[in-house]
Amino acid sequence: MAQTVLDEVTWRSRAAAHEARVDEFVAPHLARRQARQTHPVHDFLFTYYSQSPAQLRRWHPGFGVGLEGGELTRGYRVVCPTSPPGASSGTQPVVAVSREYVASQQPLLESLHALLVATARRPAHVGCFGLHEWAMVHGLQADETRHPDWPLRLGPQGTDHVVETHRIACSHFDAYRFFTSSARPLNTLAPTSADRVDFEQPGCLHAGMDLYKHAFRLTPMICSDLVADCFELARDIRVLDMRAAPYDLSDLGFEPVRIETPEGKQDYVDAQRGFAERGAPLRARLVAECERLLVVSSS
Repeated sequence: MAQTVLDEVTWRSRAAAHEARVDEFVAPHLARRQARQTHPVHDFLFTYYSQSPAQLRRWHPGFGVGLEGGELTRGYRVVCPTSPPGASSGTQPVVAVSREYVASQQPLLESLHALLVATARRPAHVGCFGLHEWAMVHGLQADETRHPDWPLRLGPQGTDHVVETHRIACSHFDAYRFFTSSARPLNTLAPTSADRVDFEQPGCLHAGMDLYKHAFRLTPMICSDLVADCFELARDIRVLDMRAAPYDLSDLGFEPVRIETPEGKQDYVDAQRGFAERGAPLRARLVAECERLLVVSSS
């Protein structure tokens, strides 16, 4: 069951390091939440995705690694009454993610593997210029937007003009579904929740952010270090996503990427390519984990 066993001192040290790593971002979010304040950029990963701050902070070693003196949380079971040879004390029970739990997740593993592989095989299409955020406010007044506390840089009419004079080609359903009713017919694609495998491509900012979602959905079967790597990528992508959005966030220290200009378009494309390159090895690691776990689930 557990190919490797970590003694309690070792795994608690790794868990503490993981908590410190993510707390750089989690702690300010929790402070804002307590103060009933919101942040249009940094709160997104906790309000849009279902992973809670507490869940993100909890470290897991992944399937195949046992924890001496660990807790019996979701997916875990005691794999032997006392520590096996090589563990520190030989007196504490060892817990690990069970094969039964991995087997129960086979439908998830199969669907994620299919999506990740299909996305990785496509070339990265860049040049959407983040117009999905603009399409989400098309035809709305400033106080009707998703972030009414922050003004539109070009005003409602100027924002609508950008949408109407550009080619909109959003391939990501979870972005497209938030388009306003007037903007939806302007998109050259019509993705749905059922055809993600047919549309998602590695240049898409939302596909890059969703690597974090795919990773935490595999918890506790994969190591939380990979989840944190995907989280940090999503955090950085979200900054570009909102810098290129129609909102004026300069008071928060975010210089806009003015995608309505040739210079801004080039800046966006360059950043988009960079994120696609950062995302590729993370996507490959998630594919490898799915394949490893699928072998376990079918054995």
